[in-house]
Amino acid sequence: MTREELRLLREIQALEFTVLEFALYLDTHLDDQAALEEYNFYSQQLREVRMEYQERYGPLHIMHPSDYPWEYPESPWPWQIEY
Repeated sequence: MTREELRLLREIQALEFTVLEFALYLDTHLDDQAALEEYNFYSQQLREVRMEYQERYGPLHIMHPSDYPWEYPESPWPWQIEY
């Protein structure tokens, strides 16, 4: 795993955490417009970083569109990734 791939994975993890925390907060603070704007901002950032990662290194999840032939088995298995 390259430094750039690891950097993107860490950024994805941080953004996933942030989006989840905002979602949990918004569950109990429905009228907090500023929090909703932050949630939308970080959700968009997460979407962009995931797309960048997947374009460079392959799918993050098995439920990902594939070209023909089926490509998922060609990506590294979890135990093959070195952190």
